[in-house]
Parts: sequence; structure tokens; C-alpha cells
Amino acid sequence: MCIAIPGKVLELSEGKAKVDFNGNTVDVNTGLVEPQVGQYVLVHAGCAIEVMEHDKAQELMELFTELEELQ
Repeated sequence: MCIAIPGKVLELSEGKAKVDFNGNTVDVNTGLVEPQVGQYVLVHAGCAIEVMEHDKAQELMELFTELEELQ
């Protein structure tokens, strides 16, 4: 099963973004969406697939943290 993970856009450059996932910075393809710096995006397989509201992204990040703690 594959999941999508929310991250915060730090920089934008020609169809790519540097996205922060809890301190890990990853280059992400933004060809499907038009995020702005500071917004959150939902990322699947290296591609941003949705621009998210901060509250929704925060809720998902908290759920992933809870799941990690269960292991």
C-alpha cells in the first residue's frame, strides 16, 4: 500500500519544490499543482498531488506521528 504524506513548501523552482517533511527536505515535482512557498502539499511518489490547508496537513502529520509511536 502506498500513502501520500503532507509537507511544507520551502522553495519553488521551475516545476519543482523543496518540501520539508519533519526536518527532511526533499525535491518534489509540482507539475500537477501550483503551490506557494509556505503552503502544505500532499506528496505521493515524489509528486505534489494536492495543496492542503494548514489544519488538514497538521492533522495528518499528527496521525502519522501517532502511528509511528505504536510500533
